[in-house]
Amino acid sequence: MRPITHLILLFWLLSSAASSLAGGHQTLTPVDPPLPAPPTRLTDLDGNPHSLAELRGKPVIVNFWATWCPPCRAEMPAMNRAWARIGKEGIALVAIDVGEDEDTVFAFTGEVPVDFPIWLDRDGGKVAAWPVRGLPTTFVLDPQGRIVYRAIGGRDWNDDALLDKIRALRKQP
Repeated sequence: MRPITHLILLFWLLSSAASSLAGGHQTLTPVDPPLPAPPTRLTDLDGNPHSLAELRGKPVIVNFWATWCPPCRAEMPAMNRAWARIGKEGIALVAIDVGEDEDTVFAFTGEVPVDFPIWLDRDGGKVAAWPVRGLPTTFVLDPQGRIVYRAIGGRDWNDDALLDKIRALRKQP
């Protein structure tokens, strides 16, 4: 494993233990005041470049994950079910794989269908700019591109209580 992978795994173990003790698995933690999302430009599994700036004007769910991470693997089917519901509602969802290559992610998506975009942070360089404490960590951006919610650890993203908070962001100017 790469050094960044060891660090992320350690943070995940610590944050998972803390989250479990707090019972906060289905919450979104508000980020107050909202923080500007770091500029993020990465390629997808086909090598096409993408930028978070292209998604401005709508709420965006940004999930940092890896195929070796058990909670990441467990939450992907729920994220895919959520995507089936919100993809046509003006909400974007992007999963950013940290530290892995296309072949590794392709093998995973062969086992677990993922219909939403996956971007690759092959060397872990972009994740370092975000306030990620472990994997999975998910951020919700408002239409202005600011981080307004954070979720450390896995969630059932198909849960209406979570999705309704994100849907409410569409009404912001």
